[in-house]
Amino acid sequence: MQLSMTISTTSPFPSLSHTPPPPPPLLLQPLKDQTQNPDRTLRVSHHVGPPQALKGSGFLSAIGRAIEEEEYRKARAEVSRKGFDLEGYSIEGISIGGHETCVIVPELKTAFDIGRCPSRAVQQNFVFITHAHLDHIGGLPMYVATRALYNLKPPTIFVPPCIKEDVEKLFDIHRTMSQAELKFDLVALDIGETYEMRNNLVVRPFKTCHVIPSQGYVIYSVRKKLRKQYMHLKGKQIEKLKKSGVEITDTILSPEVAFTGDTTSDFLLDPRSADALRAKILITEATFLDEGYSIEHAREHGHTHLFEDIRQAVSKLQLKVSAKVVALTEGFKSMHTS
Repeated sequence: MQLSMTISTTSPFPSLSHTPPPPPPLLLQPLKDQTQNPDRTLRVSHHVGPPQALKGSGFLSAIGRAIEEEEYRKARAEVSRKGFDLEGYSIEGISIGGHETCVIVPELKTAFDIGRCPSRAVQQNFVFITHAHLDHIGGLPMYVATRALYNLKPPTIFVPPCIKEDVEKLFDIHRTMSQAELKFDLVALDIGETYEMRNNLVVRPFKTCHVIPSQGYVIYSVRKKLRKQYMHLKGKQIEKLKKSGVEITDTILSPEVAFTGDTTSDFLLDPRSADALRAKILITEATFLDEGYSIEHAREHGHTHLFEDIRQAVSKLQLKVSAKVVALTEGFKSMHTS
């Protein structure tokens, strides 16, 4: 049975924090923190000079930034650093909407997106970038630089082809500013292409639906299986065929771990996403978790709402896929619930 893991808000694993930041506060209106708890509302009761002078000083914006940073630190502190085990894999990471997303699978030496480069990500040899929003890609230069600091081998970074040139420019700027080499392998991997990570692992991207170009990734295990027509043969006969150059095995790809990044639920209906749904572990997002935002609002911003009927979308897929998908809809907390 497939396990579908949904990135949500500030509750510890299995739901990794992922919630959008609040709208910017209005001048001289109550400034609410990200929990929208009325008991923790900050009111500006004293100010010097006219509102225009206050606005020009940047005082209120500084307060807003301080509140947001404090809530970010609290949300980050609630994330379980140890992660948890699923289907033989350890899942670790952090995802706080608008701040950072990085999900790590140590057994695969893999980080999906890089966020602000959490320390555990530095040890991973492979980074898969889903799209170019800063909360998913911002820590990339720090990731490469920190690996070099610890004398780790240059990593392999996978990106959608449409952003490859811009990522190269980003690193050129950092090389110039820091006078450092910043060595890494940059792979522009398009949807439908396959890349061999090692002799028993390959990866393929699949299409996702965000407000900017995006893609998810499926990592497959690779094994050889003796072809049926040779199964009756004895060991020496098989060895003789093999030495003569006859191909005696088929290559079997088994989807192990899939990661969507930010996306609407529409990716479920794309036939090319079937392998993501067949994976042992599917890590998807649910940025919006309650009535604080509508399903339409979530879709407009390229995200999935937990209240969507995911099962209905899954039911439209072929039976061999839909029968294996379990949507997690229990056990989530929202920062927008008072």
